[in-house]
Amino acid sequence: MSEQIVSKTFKLYAKLQSNGRVVRDNAKIFYQDDQVRSLLTEFAKEVDCGLISDHDYLYMIPLTTKSEFHMSNDRIKREYFPSRALNMDIYLMYVAIIVVVGEFYDSYQRMKPTRDFITISDWIRSLDERIQSLKRFDDNELAVKEDLYEYHWRDIIKNWDAMDTVKEGIRRHTARTVSRLSFVKITANFMIAQGLLMEIGEEEYRLTDKGMAITENYYMDYEYNRGVLEFIYDFEGEEL
Repeated sequence: MSEQIVSKTFKLYAKLQSNGRVVRDNAKIFYQDDQVRSLLTEFAKEVDCGLISDHDYLYMIPLTTKSEFHMSNDRIKREYFPSRALNMDIYLMYVAIIVVVGEFYDSYQRMKPTRDFITISDWIRSLDERIQSLKRFDDNELAVKEDLYEYHWRDIIKNWDAMDTVKEGIRRHTARTVSRLSFVKITANFMIAQGLLMEIGEEEYRLTDKGMAITENYYMDYEYNRGVLEFIYDFEGEEL
């Protein structure tokens, strides 16, 4: 492999490392040269990242929590949640993201979106259905599922249920308490900031091209979702 190829690849990698994305027209060499594409993919793997693209950009996205580009729980709490937010809020946010994407993809059974947009009320309803379905397991079963899927299912259920009696506009004793509506709006704002979701009307959202690219390249892959999607959408409660 020539020094010129290595130099061009590293310059492209440096731009991705700095901004997380490069305008597709400025990354033509990635699509035109197999050596550049292979080498850049290896560069990305070294930092636990993957490469995806949509109509406008080439992206480098973190694939594991080990990646230096992964956003920490502390940073998410600091930038998106009210004060005194806990890790259980982050766990619930992850599930809320999985559920809303599942709504666009017919519960992850298709490779292309089956709807154009979702209202926040439908998002809340679907999230509640999925969390209520987890209650078919007793506490010991959920503890086993937590070890298997590395998700804190019991905390997720308790956190969601605690929001049930909280009304919009009513101040509570604890600063971290939010309503279900407020919580889903926080999740929506996070996804919008990450370029995954777009608000197209009052409390109406659609997936961005980047959001669809990530979903179709990684969310559907058992290697990355670790069976979590299958577990959440197992309506019949069969053992997995």
